[in-house]
Amino acid sequence: MGGHGLLSAVPFPPLQLLGGEKRRESRQSPRFDYYGAEPTAPDLSDAELPHVIEIYDFPSDFRTEDLLRVFCSYQKKGFDIKWVDDTHALGIFSSPITARDALSTKHLLVKTRPLSQGTHASKAKARAYADYLQPAKERPETSAALARRLVIGALGVRSNQTPAQRDAERRKLQEARERKRLENKQREDAWEGRD
Repeated sequence: MGGHGLLSAVPFPPLQLLGGEKRRESRQSPRFDYYGAEPTAPDLSDAELPHVIEIYDFPSDFRTEDLLRVFCSYQKKGFDIKWVDDTHALGIFSSPITARDALSTKHLLVKTRPLSQGTHASKAKARAYADYLQPAKERPETSAALARRLVIGALGVRSNQTPAQRDAERRKLQEARERKRLENKQREDAWEGRD
């Protein structure tokens, strides 16, 4: 038996010579046409920005303050507005749950709907500003102690704050630091799996 018997048993398709090129004959059509594929616009569904709703059908002379007044019950939880046009705006809430709550509430002067059912202009605005439409966060507690100290130091005047007020402000800052430290420790313990 010679070595030539093995070559004839290889199941390769025959080679065709066309213009000096070697090419294999294709016996199967491709499953996907990658060359003819068109890129599609990203789908902006409720799952993508569930904390954003469209506010619409309100008077064109409404201002931001008017819309904030309509949604005043969400101010403490975190709420922001981005304008689309004179009668459309995006409502950005702190969480999808509060956005869903706002959708279920009936308002006299405005209508609301999920962003997926919104106008083309609202969806385009949301796409353009997606990085800036993060859930609104509650503003942290602040204190004017540092600003007061800097101003008093720069002007060279005496503070009119009583020692009791200074102590209360220091205690408030210390409590805020302790609360933040505790939150960070709890977050770290959760990631590490500690109780």
